[in-house]
Order: sequence, then structure tokens, then C-alpha cells
Amino acid sequence: MHTPTAAMLVIGDEILSGRTRDSNTNFLARALTDHGIRLTEARVVADEHDRIKQAVQALSAAYDHVFTSGGIGPTHDDITADAVADAMGAPIDIRDDARAILQAHYDARGQELNAARLRMARIPAGARLIDNPISAAPGFTIGNVHVMAGVPSIFEAMVASVMPTLTGGPPMLSQSLRVVRGEGDIAEALGRLAADHPEVSIGSYPFQRDGVHGSNIVVRSQDGPAVDAVMGALVRLFPATG
Repeated sequence: MHTPTAAMLVIGDEILSGRTRDSNTNFLARALTDHGIRLTEARVVADEHDRIKQAVQALSAAYDHVFTSGGIGPTHDDITADAVADAMGAPIDIRDDARAILQAHYDARGQELNAARLRMARIPAGARLIDNPISAAPGFTIGNVHVMAGVPSIFEAMVASVMPTLTGGPPMLSQSLRVVRGEGDIAEALGRLAADHPEVSIGSYPFQRDGVHGSNIVVRSQDGPAVDAVMGALVRLFPATG
């Protein structure tokens, strides 16, 4: 069964400057893994139209799904919607359905739907709206590109809205083993095991704490029996794991 692939495009000068820490990629990776979609690439680009456009075009062509975060708010530097529309060859303007959502939201709060806020109703032609139960301003899906807010709580809500619409493959399964040996001591055996089981991903992640150093070996695959077989082999190879 085909395992769909995905890429994440994080947009924003604040991420690249270090002012804001990106947590959205980690959240998306976990959600996609649970849904049987493999996140294969993640990029971060500045708030520059051409960079966003080029990245969207490249990722859209390479993967089944592209998720973006950031740059769809009401300020002048929120240019993601325009750049994505340009990348996908679609005109963009204020959409009546998006305007209605925002109008109801701000009317309920006694606030004006001014020109700045109306920017958030600019949606590419042919796109489907992504629900935003937190602050109302919708994201959108055009082609295989899902455009979402950068605020983590809103991004997470939008992912929850989109995920049921996506077809995933079998979920990725994983098990881990803590080995109190240096990577240099286990590398050869892990290499042979990986060669014998190409259907399984075997990763080694070194640690050092309280004077003890070793590696956490993580085994991943959509094939449950294969994961069990490799874990059994690891336990036999490294019986005294500490």
C-alpha cells in the first residue's frame, strides 16, 4: 500500500531570527505519523514572495501534501496567501464565504471588520476553506497545499480539521532499546542488521547523562512483525543494556 508523503513549509522572519520557536513542525510530524503519512522534508523561508512561491512549487511537485504555517494574518508582511496563489497559478481576492465567517466573528465581539482584517478573507480561486475554531480566520487548501496559521494553537486546530480529509497509509510503528555502549561499538552490528531488514528503519541516538553514555536505538516500520523481529535481534546482540 502506498504511503503518502508530505512536506512542511514554515514561513516567517521571526522563526529565522530566533525570536519565535517553531513547534508546528513537531506537532505536524506526530499527527502525520499517526495518520500513516510520512513527513519527508521541512523547510523554513523568510517572508519573501518569491522564496515562498518557489518553495511551494518545488514541494508541491515532489510530495503528496504540503503544509504551510505562518503569514496569513492581517498585517502587511502576511503575504503567504498571495505567494501560494501565485505558485498555484490562481487569482486571489476577498471571498464571500470567508468574509461572512469573519463578519460574524467580529460582529459577535462588537468589533469592526476593517480593511486589515478583511485581508484574512483573501482566498485563491478554487481553494477549500480550512476551519479555524479559535480565531475564525480560515486557512485554505488549494491543490495539494494546505495553508495554515502560524500561531501554534490555531495551527493545531487547523491540522485537526484537515486530517480526517486525508487518506493515509498504515501507521508507522516504533520500538526502542537503550544500549549502554558507544555508537562506535555498535555501529557495525547495526549496519548488518539494517542491511538484512531494509523494510525497517533503524536509528541510533546517543545520550550521555550522570556519567553514563550509550545509545537509544529506535526501530520504525509499518510492518509490525518486522519491528518485533528486529527488536528481538537487538536484544540478542546487546543483552546487557543497563
